[in-house]
Amino acid sequence: MTLLRMFPVLHATSGSAWSDHPGRLALTVLGIAFGVALGVAVHLINSSAAGEFSMAVRSLAGEADLVVRGPRSGFPDALYPNVAKLPGILAASPAIELDAQLAGRRDTIKVLGLDPFRAARVQPHLLAESRDATFDLLESDAVVLSRAAADALRLNVNDVLRLQAGSDVIALRVVALLPAGATPQRLAVMDIAAAQWRLGRVGELHRIDLKLRPGTDARAAARELQSILPPAVLVATPQAEAERSAALTRAYRTNLDMLALVALFTGAFLVFSTQFLALLRRRPQLALMRVLGATRARLLRLLVLEGALVGIAGSAIGVAAGCALARFGIERLAGDLGAGYFGALAPALTIDPLALLIYFVLGIAFAVAGAALPALEASRRPPALALKPGDQEEALRRLHTALPGTALIAMGLALSQAPPIGDIPIAGYFAVALVLVGAILVAPRCAELVLSRLPSTRYAPAALAAAQLQATPRQVAVSLAAILASFSLMVSMLIMVGSFRVSLTTWLDQMLPADLYVRAGRVGETGYFTPEEQTRIAAVPGVREVVYVRSQNVFMRADRPALSLLARALPPHAVRPPLSFQGAQLEPLPQDPPPAWISEIAADLLGTQIGSHIELPIGSRLHSFIVAGIWRDYARQNGAIVIDRARYIALTSDERVNEAALFLNADSEAEGIGRRLREALPGAAGLEITSRRELKKISLEVFDRTFAVTYALEIAAVVIGLFGVSAGFSAQALARRREFGVLRHIGMTRRQVGAMLACEGFAVGGFGVIAGVGLGWVISLILIHVINRQSFHWSMDLHLPWQPLTALALVLLAASSITALVSGRRAMSDEVTRAVREDW
Repeated sequence: MTLLRMFPVLHATSGSAWSDHPGRLALTVLGIAFGVALGVAVHLINSSAAGEFSMAVRSLAGEADLVVRGPRSGFPDALYPNVAKLPGILAASPAIELDAQLAGRRDTIKVLGLDPFRAARVQPHLLAESRDATFDLLESDAVVLSRAAADALRLNVNDVLRLQAGSDVIALRVVALLPAGATPQRLAVMDIAAAQWRLGRVGELHRIDLKLRPGTDARAAARELQSILPPAVLVATPQAEAERSAALTRAYRTNLDMLALVALFTGAFLVFSTQFLALLRRRPQLALMRVLGATRARLLRLLVLEGALVGIAGSAIGVAAGCALARFGIERLAGDLGAGYFGALAPALTIDPLALLIYFVLGIAFAVAGAALPALEASRRPPALALKPGDQEEALRRLHTALPGTALIAMGLALSQAPPIGDIPIAGYFAVALVLVGAILVAPRCAELVLSRLPSTRYAPAALAAAQLQATPRQVAVSLAAILASFSLMVSMLIMVGSFRVSLTTWLDQMLPADLYVRAGRVGETGYFTPEEQTRIAAVPGVREVVYVRSQNVFMRADRPALSLLARALPPHAVRPPLSFQGAQLEPLPQDPPPAWISEIAADLLGTQIGSHIELPIGSRLHSFIVAGIWRDYARQNGAIVIDRARYIALTSDERVNEAALFLNADSEAEGIGRRLREALPGAAGLEITSRRELKKISLEVFDRTFAVTYALEIAAVVIGLFGVSAGFSAQALARRREFGVLRHIGMTRRQVGAMLACEGFAVGGFGVIAGVGLGWVISLILIHVINRQSFHWSMDLHLPWQPLTALALVLLAASSITALVSGRRAMSDEVTRAVREDW
């Protein structure tokens, strides 16, 4: 109220109303605060993690102007002299870069093999401060750790770091730590020759960091470099490297930001419904101000200012709460909110004042938008009509919103067909907003039609409840605005996530046909099986058949992350691998190039279709393949291409594999086969043996963890919607005190009046459920076929999760009934005489 005293007229018109109903004001402020807090928290967490991730990528390049980058399989180190001797190159630092699995653990550490003397001119911060430690690094078992790695692994100088290399474990001695602030990621630096030898990468490089001579044009140098590089090797600036790496998480981060804004969007409808109902109750007071000389424009400004003050209070609380929530989220869920994108980082919270200001202004803007329509209607209503009893429903009836609402829905559906902008489905998000706003504008007419068909009953409280609702259908629709918005969005997310989960389960059944899956390492790029170990695996008694897979990557575009290349052995007598194909597959003709089967994501990114010819950079040359099929892939968001392993070996001479799928004899037990495998590979300390059931369970657990934040954000939106129902019923109950008094005078008990309110709440909740499920289904189609398809490039089959939907509907019905009953208790607590005094 202190803020109101700065505006004397507003204090006189609104102060008493807010003082009389502080609960409704608090709910409205909390609705905006809740939305702003979620938006601020998600944005700060995302921006902090993305900024730290980009910093980590750039820290590897140091003072380099250009980075020559190869695929995971690397490129010949004989290329280094050709690059280093170019005229514009001042210094060149060759390196191998791998994500190595930590022995006995499920996580990885980035290993960077450097030439210490050449790196001193390009990446001096990646060398130990002590000169002796730099010479110690030349030993074959020496490693220097970043501070982040040392803290995470609880290691110090002279401790031992154990990594998996192939199927073996190597022990490295920590000789020093990098300077504080050298890099924010967990990094292990080795001598390049030692890293090549110990990690089985002799003759390979993964990157060359280049420092140009002063005055050299970076773009011209990049073009000259690219002309001498193999097709699989790219040259880019460190900034482009960071942007390409961050592109993989952009869609995930954008969708979380949009989900956080859903709560703020719902808060705007809460302001709308509470303001509309409050202004309907204050119509005589506002009409009297008009009679006393207040102009329409002045009244409109005062009422909009009410909404702005609510927005200011809610935004201030929300920004403070959002910063605290962001700090908690980074500490408990890391920078990826549980999705696993930034697992190697522990980012510190970075407060962006501009972002806080934007969300503060957004909170005010949404509050003003929610208050604008009620204020406009109240200012335009003639005072003589507004002073008449029962003018509230008549005023709403004069607001013809059905036609504009229908037009907005049509516009939204049309906009959903628009293409993405920069891989972000901007049009899809606007389509959801237009459909949602349009449906709420159509809701009053729909409520009138539905409530007019309520069945008759002899139970007096229910009959009176039906009569009340049939007389005020538009007030019912207004009070339901917030809950309809949040409930429909929750329904749409349930359908989308349920469809995704069912599609993922089906996909796992198709993609995991074997009985056992054996990996040289759980994660990372340093685990593999040699040809000799493959022979041992196939010879294990009880194993009927083995299908081997070699995983690499290929750069198809300089501005895109590398695509996964899966060299997979075809089953006997099969012409294609067992993948989750979508649509028909092509049988290549004898004169066609060899077949490649690409994922939906790769097909979208490359703009190809079945029958298209693609050039894959494998080895040091481009090789032509024909797209023989397009398949679903929920595991690799960067896209994947499958080719026959025999063709891959012929092109690269690389016979190593990363994993093996084992088909067992009918009388074999998985547990016994696992023991025999470990006996056959006694040195494979990091060997991971997983059954089909276990692998499926792990995959679904990862899915549920990834979408946990999504559920939390949607539940938050529903809670805000329930605030709206509570505020709406509270406003109506207080406006009906005289009605309750008359009912008590003619003999109705307090319990019967409560039953009448519960019946009203149940009926209103039922209308909300029907409308919310229908609207949510429409929005889910946009989410599934537009937003997710354009964001992540994967498709899914529509599935309605009836059990969660039924449970959510029952919760809403119960909450509506209880909320209506509780909201009316204050009005029923007034003395009967005082309640009807104004009519005497």
